[in-house]
Amino acid sequence: MNAHDAMRPRRRLILQSAGASLVLWALPPGARAAEAGKGLKIGVIGSGRVGGTVGALWVKAGHEVMFSSLDIEHDRKLAASIGAGARAGTPKEAAAFGEVLFFAVPYAALPGLGRDLAAEIKGKIALDASNPIPGRDGDMAKEALAKGTGVASPQFLPGARIVRAYNEVGYNRMRDDAHRAGERLGIPLAADDAQALKTAVRLVQDAGHEPVVVGGLARAREFDYGTPVFGRPMTAAELRKALGLKP
Repeated sequence: MNAHDAMRPRRRLILQSAGASLVLWALPPGARAAEAGKGLKIGVIGSGRVGGTVGALWVKAGHEVMFSSLDIEHDRKLAASIGAGARAGTPKEAAAFGEVLFFAVPYAALPGLGRDLAAEIKGKIALDASNPIPGRDGDMAKEALAKGTGVASPQFLPGARIVRAYNEVGYNRMRDDAHRAGERLGIPLAADDAQALKTAVRLVQDAGHEPVVVGGLARAREFDYGTPVFGRPMTAAELRKALGLKP
């Protein structure tokens, strides 16, 4: 074997490594961090019971989270109670900060947020936990439920890579059942964007729950507000059976 032949395996390894790096850096920032297994920067839009609970679980998992709402003092107190890795800001600041965004607001607030944060949310992965409730959100909620929230939400958050997530079970069970022993709490997910879905799966696992991929956004209506599975905490196996999914 001459020196040229001896160098070939090394060159192949270098080229393969370089190719993998190019593929990784071609991904959006949130996807790059997820692929690399690093902590993500997450902007929580709506730091009430659901946003505050899930955001705190992500901080404990090693992610950086900025909490935001209409009450900055509430957000500051929440961040201080969680500790390192948590911070507070305005919704615009949180949307700019996050590689991944988490919307947990009254559904009627989504159209305004989509307009106000249009530049900040464009191209970003957005987990949408907001539920249209007619008694609270009015006619727009009825229209959203008729379409299915997986179809309606992208119209209100144009440009975002939406995953329906964390809308189906109460915050207290999300908190109390996180990282529980045995079969974990199942969290249904729906998305059209494969990379956004992959990131959401990781974040559900990091929060101490088990993701249940239902399908594309059109299938999110199967776990919408008012469906038989809504508000029923189930294991992933129970949830798959209830939704008619393969084990």
